[in-house]
Amino acid sequence: MAGNIFQQIRKALTTLNPSEVRDIAHRPARIVLHATSEQAFLEMERFFVPPDLSERRRAAVLGSIFRAGNPQAPAGPEIEIFEQSMMPGEKGFTFYSYDPGDTVLEILDARPELDLALARNFSPFREPVIDGLIHKISAENGWFSVMTALPNIVPSAIMVPWAVGEFASDTAIITANQIRMLFLIAAASGASVGYQEQKSQIASVIAASFGWRAIARQAVGKIPLGGGIVPKAAIAYAGTWVVGRSFERFHRIGYAYTELERKRAFKQAFERGKEVMATLMRKQKGAPQPAAPEYDEEVARQVVLRSKD
Repeated sequence: MAGNIFQQIRKALTTLNPSEVRDIAHRPARIVLHATSEQAFLEMERFFVPPDLSERRRAAVLGSIFRAGNPQAPAGPEIEIFEQSMMPGEKGFTFYSYDPGDTVLEILDARPELDLALARNFSPFREPVIDGLIHKISAENGWFSVMTALPNIVPSAIMVPWAVGEFASDTAIITANQIRMLFLIAAASGASVGYQEQKSQIASVIAASFGWRAIARQAVGKIPLGGGIVPKAAIAYAGTWVVGRSFERFHRIGYAYTELERKRAFKQAFERGKEVMATLMRKQKGAPQPAAPEYDEEVARQVVLRSKD
């Protein structure tokens, strides 16, 4: 059985193309700043090009951000940002000096196709982009586990849009989706992307996938009349969330979660996953409405043991 699952995972991985992630992350994401004073220009530049960047990193970022009026500024930049006292126009964005994070969120909401490129180039975009990726892919995996357990549910068009129906095991799809998340987080973090570049993390995810499968089946079997669907989905959500958060920290500060941190992170994500999955199930025709299960310490312990790097 394990060999069969491994073959399915290998087949699922053929649907992933890290070069596509690289292409998306390296598309142009040039910013032109508009201001009425030197002080206003400096304030925006300090936000998008923080002074604590290394000299090499600072030089790279400065190649993608320009002041309006600079002869080297592109004629058709992807993003134009205006001082708050100016009118940004239909396609421009306002720099909110009191909370520039709002500017970042507005840009990401309006230009989602640039999320990886903006995160790769400009550190203020990195955290919201990666947070969104982790939640989205965790929800995809949780929902896919529901779909495989309750095939009468009509899938939402926004959930698991890339999943290939021919795979017999949800383990294969969930594992491949976690590896896709590793590529996306690496790209958003400005790191190299590929099977070779992420080989140790990929091996860890694949090794842990068999443990996730056993734990999820145990959760379904514990609760009768379909009530185990929610914990099964919450485990898929939480397991994916822990993988994503640990990998994000690896890129940010150089090391992943410890065993204790994994356990704490899983507990937090499991509770959140229950809420997310229950909400999605309520919105879907044909889904049962079971009571949310309690957090299971034994499940958490097994998850930590099976998800070590």
